[in-house]
Amino acid sequence: MDDTAAQLAAEWLLAEHQAGRRFATFGPPAAPTSISDAYDIQDRYVALLRRRDGEPAGYKVGLTSATMQAFCRIDHPIAGVVLASRVHRSGASIRRSDYGRLGLEFEIAVRIKSDISATAHTAATIEPHIDGVGAAIELVDDRAADYTSLDVRSLVADNSWNGGIVLSDFKPSWPDLVPLLGRATQDGDLIGEGYGRDILGHPFNSVAWLATQLATRGLTLKAGQVVMTGSVMKTVFPEHDAHYRFELEGLGLVEVQVS
Repeated sequence: MDDTAAQLAAEWLLAEHQAGRRFATFGPPAAPTSISDAYDIQDRYVALLRRRDGEPAGYKVGLTSATMQAFCRIDHPIAGVVLASRVHRSGASIRRSDYGRLGLEFEIAVRIKSDISATAHTAATIEPHIDGVGAAIELVDDRAADYTSLDVRSLVADNSWNGGIVLSDFKPSWPDLVPLLGRATQDGDLIGEGYGRDILGHPFNSVAWLATQLATRGLTLKAGQVVMTGSVMKTVFPEHDAHYRFELEGLGLVEVQVS
Protein backbone atom coordinates (compact mmCIF):
# COMPACT_ATOMS: atom_id res chain seq x y z
CA MET A 1 0.00 0.00 0.00
CA ASP A 2 1.48 3.38 -0.89
CA ASP A 3 2.45 5.72 1.95
CA THR A 4 -0.13 8.39 1.17
CA ALA A 5 -3.05 5.96 1.15
CA ALA A 6 -1.89 4.31 4.37
CA GLN A 7 -1.48 7.68 6.08
CA LEU A 8 -4.93 8.86 5.03
CA ALA A 9 -6.46 5.62 6.28
CA ALA A 10 -4.66 6.00 9.61
CA GLU A 11 -5.89 9.57 10.01
CA TRP A 12 -9.44 8.41 9.25
CA LEU A 13 -9.13 5.73 11.94
CA LEU A 14 -7.94 8.27 14.51
CA ALA A 15 -10.84 10.58 13.67
CA GLU A 16 -13.31 7.69 14.00
CA HIS A 17 -12.01 6.93 17.50
CA GLN A 18 -12.03 10.56 18.55
CA ALA A 19 -15.62 10.95 17.37
CA GLY A 20 -16.70 7.83 19.25
CA ARG A 21 -18.03 6.14 16.13
CA ARG A 22 -18.84 2.45 15.85
CA PHE A 23 -16.24 0.19 14.25
CA ALA A 24 -16.67 0.07 10.50
CA THR A 25 -14.98 -1.87 7.74
CA PHE A 26 -12.78 0.22 5.48
CA GLY A 27 -14.35 1.14 2.18
CA PRO A 28 -12.64 2.14 -1.09
CA PRO A 29 -10.32 3.77 -1.86
CA ALA A 30 -8.71 3.36 1.59
CA ALA A 31 -9.59 -0.33 2.05
CA PRO A 32 -6.53 -2.54 2.54
CA THR A 33 -6.45 -5.31 -0.05
CA SER A 34 -4.08 -7.57 1.91
CA ILE A 35 -2.96 -8.25 5.48
CA SER A 36 0.31 -6.51 4.61
CA ASP A 37 -1.67 -3.39 3.65
CA ALA A 38 -3.51 -3.61 6.97
CA TYR A 39 -0.23 -3.62 8.90
CA ASP A 40 0.95 -0.63 6.81
CA ILE A 41 -2.09 1.28 8.09
CA GLN A 42 -1.55 -0.01 11.62
CA ASP A 43 2.04 1.27 11.60
CA ARG A 44 0.90 4.77 10.73
CA TYR A 45 -2.08 4.69 13.08
CA VAL A 46 0.17 3.65 15.97
CA ALA A 47 2.56 6.47 15.05
CA LEU A 48 -0.33 8.92 15.50
CA LEU A 49 -1.28 7.33 18.85
CA ARG A 50 2.30 7.57 20.11
CA ARG A 51 2.01 11.36 20.33
CA ARG A 52 -0.37 10.85 23.27
CA ASP A 53 0.24 7.32 24.50
CA GLY A 54 4.04 7.03 24.40
CA GLU A 55 6.44 4.52 22.97
CA PRO A 56 5.69 0.84 22.32
CA ALA A 57 5.98 -1.28 25.48
CA GLY A 58 5.28 -4.55 23.68
CA TYR A 59 2.72 -6.36 21.58
CA LYS A 60 -0.55 -8.24 21.76
CA VAL A 61 -1.18 -11.40 19.80
CA GLY A 62 -4.84 -12.10 19.22
CA LEU A 63 -6.93 -14.97 17.90
CA THR A 64 -4.56 -17.64 19.18
CA SER A 65 -7.22 -20.03 20.48
CA ALA A 66 -9.86 -22.00 18.62
CA THR A 67 -12.49 -20.31 20.80
CA MET A 68 -11.41 -16.81 19.81
CA GLN A 69 -10.96 -17.70 16.14
CA ALA A 70 -14.47 -19.12 16.05
CA PHE A 71 -15.84 -16.10 17.90
CA CYS A 72 -14.33 -13.66 15.39
CA ARG A 73 -14.63 -15.99 12.36
CA ILE A 74 -10.95 -15.51 11.57
CA ASP A 75 -8.62 -18.50 11.26
CA HIS A 76 -5.17 -17.05 12.04
CA PRO A 77 -3.45 -14.92 14.69
CA ILE A 78 -3.10 -11.15 14.45
CA ALA A 79 -0.81 -8.64 16.17
CA GLY A 80 -1.07 -5.15 17.62
CA VAL A 81 1.16 -2.71 19.49
CA VAL A 82 0.85 -1.95 23.22
CA LEU A 83 1.81 1.66 24.06
CA ALA A 84 3.39 2.77 27.33
CA SER A 85 0.49 4.78 28.79
CA ARG A 86 -1.85 1.84 28.21
CA VAL A 87 0.05 -0.51 30.54
CA HIS A 88 -1.65 -0.88 33.93
CA ARG A 89 -0.73 -2.80 37.06
CA SER A 90 -2.96 -5.35 38.75
CA GLY A 91 -5.63 -3.60 40.82
CA ALA A 92 -6.17 -0.84 38.27
CA SER A 93 -9.56 0.84 37.90
CA ILE A 94 -10.85 1.09 34.33
CA ARG A 95 -13.83 3.14 33.09
CA ARG A 96 -16.09 1.72 30.41
CA SER A 97 -16.78 5.25 29.18
CA ASP A 98 -13.16 5.54 28.00
CA TYR A 99 -13.82 2.93 25.31
CA GLY A 100 -16.24 2.48 22.44
CA ARG A 101 -17.06 -0.90 23.91
CA LEU A 102 -14.73 -2.43 26.48
CA GLY A 103 -13.91 -6.11 26.28
CA LEU A 104 -11.71 -8.13 28.64
CA GLU A 105 -9.51 -10.99 27.50
CA PHE A 106 -7.76 -13.28 29.98
CA GLU A 107 -4.21 -14.15 29.04
CA ILE A 108 -0.72 -15.35 29.79
CA ALA A 109 1.82 -12.54 29.35
CA VAL A 110 5.57 -12.89 28.96
CA ARG A 111 8.47 -10.45 29.31
CA ILE A 112 11.32 -10.64 26.83
CA LYS A 113 14.82 -11.12 28.29
CA SER A 114 16.89 -10.77 25.14
CA ASP A 115 16.31 -9.63 21.58
CA ILE A 116 14.81 -12.32 19.37
CA SER A 117 16.34 -12.69 15.94
CA ALA A 118 14.33 -13.16 12.78
CA THR A 119 15.22 -16.85 12.44
CA ALA A 120 12.47 -19.49 12.68
CA HIS A 121 11.47 -20.32 16.25
CA THR A 122 9.54 -22.88 18.25
CA ALA A 123 8.30 -22.76 21.83
CA ALA A 124 11.56 -24.46 22.88
CA THR A 125 13.84 -21.95 21.15
CA ILE A 126 11.78 -19.01 22.41
CA GLU A 127 11.98 -20.03 26.08
CA PRO A 128 15.61 -18.87 26.62
CA HIS A 129 14.50 -15.40 25.53
CA ILE A 130 11.84 -15.16 28.27
CA ASP A 131 12.64 -13.86 31.76
CA GLY A 132 9.15 -13.70 33.25
CA VAL A 133 5.63 -15.07 32.88
CA GLY A 134 2.47 -13.72 34.48
CA ALA A 135 -1.30 -13.42 34.43
CA ALA A 136 -2.74 -10.56 32.39
CA ILE A 137 -5.96 -9.03 31.14
CA GLU A 138 -6.14 -7.31 27.79
CA LEU A 139 -8.41 -4.29 27.45
CA VAL A 140 -10.00 -4.61 24.03
CA ASP A 141 -11.97 -1.85 22.33
CA ASP A 142 -14.05 -3.36 19.54
CA ARG A 143 -16.26 -0.25 19.28
CA ALA A 144 -19.38 -2.45 19.16
CA ALA A 145 -18.26 -4.22 15.98
CA ASP A 146 -20.62 -6.51 14.10
CA TYR A 147 -18.92 -9.91 14.35
CA THR A 148 -21.10 -11.45 11.66
CA SER A 149 -19.36 -9.37 8.98
CA LEU A 150 -15.97 -8.79 10.56
CA ASP A 151 -13.16 -7.95 8.13
CA VAL A 152 -9.78 -9.08 9.48
CA ARG A 153 -7.87 -6.44 7.50
CA SER A 154 -9.89 -3.60 9.02
CA LEU A 155 -9.42 -5.17 12.47
CA VAL A 156 -5.64 -5.39 12.05
CA ALA A 157 -5.44 -1.81 10.76
CA ASP A 158 -7.23 -0.68 13.94
CA ASN A 159 -4.21 -1.91 15.96
CA SER A 160 -6.01 -5.22 16.43
CA TRP A 161 -8.29 -3.40 18.89
CA ASN A 162 -5.73 -3.13 21.68
CA GLY A 163 -6.88 -0.59 24.26
CA GLY A 164 -4.36 -1.53 26.94
CA ILE A 165 -3.23 -4.30 29.25
CA VAL A 166 -3.34 -5.05 32.98
CA LEU A 167 -0.37 -7.03 34.31
CA SER A 168 0.43 -9.10 37.37
CA ASP A 169 4.00 -9.40 38.62
CA PHE A 170 6.17 -11.45 36.31
CA LYS A 171 7.54 -14.66 37.82
CA PRO A 172 11.14 -15.59 36.91
CA SER A 173 10.29 -19.30 37.02
CA TRP A 174 7.09 -20.98 35.92
CA PRO A 175 5.42 -24.38 35.78
CA ASP A 176 4.65 -26.29 32.58
CA LEU A 177 2.42 -23.83 30.73
CA VAL A 178 0.64 -26.39 28.55
CA PRO A 179 -1.64 -27.83 31.29
CA LEU A 180 -1.74 -24.55 33.26
CA LEU A 181 -5.33 -23.70 34.17
CA GLY A 182 -6.55 -20.11 34.17
CA ARG A 183 -9.85 -19.13 35.79
CA ALA A 184 -11.65 -15.80 35.39
CA THR A 185 -14.20 -14.50 37.88
CA GLN A 186 -16.56 -11.55 38.05
CA ASP A 187 -17.33 -10.42 41.60
CA GLY A 188 -16.17 -13.85 42.75
CA ASP A 189 -18.32 -15.87 40.32
CA LEU A 190 -16.62 -18.06 37.72
CA ILE A 191 -17.19 -16.72 34.20
CA GLY A 192 -14.73 -18.79 32.19
CA GLU A 193 -11.55 -20.81 32.13
CA GLY A 194 -8.95 -22.21 29.80
CA TYR A 195 -5.49 -23.75 29.60
CA GLY A 196 -2.09 -22.69 28.37
CA ARG A 197 -2.40 -25.26 25.59
CA ASP A 198 -5.36 -23.30 24.22
CA ILE A 199 -2.87 -20.65 23.04
CA LEU A 200 -1.51 -22.22 19.83
CA GLY A 201 -0.62 -25.35 21.79
CA HIS A 202 1.80 -23.41 24.02
CA PRO A 203 1.96 -19.67 24.85
CA PHE A 204 5.55 -19.50 23.59
CA ASN A 205 4.31 -20.58 20.15
CA SER A 206 2.43 -17.27 20.14
CA VAL A 207 5.70 -15.43 20.77
CA ALA A 208 7.37 -17.43 18.00
CA TRP A 209 4.56 -16.47 15.61
CA LEU A 210 4.96 -12.82 16.58
CA ALA A 211 8.72 -12.87 16.05
CA THR A 212 8.14 -14.21 12.54
CA GLN A 213 5.41 -11.66 11.83
CA LEU A 214 7.61 -8.78 12.99
CA ALA A 215 10.47 -10.04 10.84
CA THR A 216 8.27 -9.60 7.76
CA ARG A 217 8.01 -5.94 8.76
CA GLY A 218 11.76 -5.54 9.38
CA LEU A 219 11.29 -5.53 13.17
CA THR A 220 12.42 -7.71 16.09
CA LEU A 221 11.19 -8.37 19.59
CA LYS A 222 13.36 -6.42 22.06
CA ALA A 223 14.54 -7.09 25.58
CA GLY A 224 12.13 -5.65 28.14
CA GLN A 225 9.08 -5.77 25.88
CA VAL A 226 5.90 -7.52 27.01
CA VAL A 227 3.95 -9.93 24.83
CA MET A 228 0.30 -10.74 25.46
CA THR A 229 0.08 -14.25 24.06
CA GLY A 230 -3.69 -14.49 23.58
CA SER A 231 -6.86 -15.22 25.51
CA VAL A 232 -7.63 -18.66 26.92
CA MET A 233 -11.37 -17.97 26.74
CA LYS A 234 -13.95 -15.89 24.91
CA THR A 235 -13.97 -12.11 25.37
CA VAL A 236 -16.10 -10.74 28.21
CA PHE A 237 -17.89 -7.40 27.72
CA PRO A 238 -18.61 -5.69 31.08
CA GLU A 239 -22.03 -4.05 31.21
CA HIS A 240 -21.93 -2.73 34.78
CA ASP A 241 -19.51 -2.03 37.63
CA ALA A 242 -17.69 -5.22 38.60
CA HIS A 243 -14.43 -6.65 39.88
CA TYR A 244 -12.61 -9.09 37.61
CA ARG A 245 -9.90 -11.52 38.59
CA PHE A 246 -7.86 -13.94 36.50
CA GLU A 247 -5.77 -16.55 38.28
CA LEU A 248 -3.24 -18.92 36.75
CA GLU A 249 -2.88 -21.89 39.07
CA GLY A 250 0.53 -21.98 40.70
CA LEU A 251 1.69 -18.83 38.91
CA GLY A 252 -0.22 -15.74 40.00
CA LEU A 253 -3.25 -13.56 39.49
CA VAL A 254 -4.31 -10.23 38.09
CA GLU A 255 -7.28 -8.05 39.05
CA VAL A 256 -9.10 -5.08 37.57
CA GLN A 257 -12.04 -2.98 38.68
CA VAL A 258 -14.40 -1.86 35.90
CA SER A 259 -16.75 1.06 36.53
